[in-house]
Amino acid sequence: MDTTKTVIIVAAILAVLLLAAAVTVLVRLVRARRDLRRAGLPTGPRWVFWGAVLYFVLPIDLLPDPVYLDDIGVLLLALHTLRAPLRGAYDHKSPTITQSKETNHSFDSYK
Repeated sequence: MDTTKTVIIVAAILAVLLLAAAVTVLVRLVRARRDLRRAGLPTGPRWVFWGAVLYFVLPIDLLPDPVYLDDIGVLLLALHTLRAPLRGAYDHKSPTITQSKETNHSFDSYK
């Protein structure tokens, strides 16, 4: 096999792997939004979710379509934005490491 065919095959494999990663992140985004809505929790601005989905689906991108890195970045940003209200609700519970007097071992406790 010559070098050109090898490069094309490697590029095609990388493109398929990136597409699989992008679809995986898209599925996680949709599931997270669905689960938050079912639980009655805030999901953040609607335009962030739908904007990320449209950016993934539409052919107009910052990078050409076989390179899905920009799509993955936009989807991860939307997932991060979607989960932001939850982080604020649970910030008061942070684990602290304490030392047990009886066993002299450290353990995590929530205060």
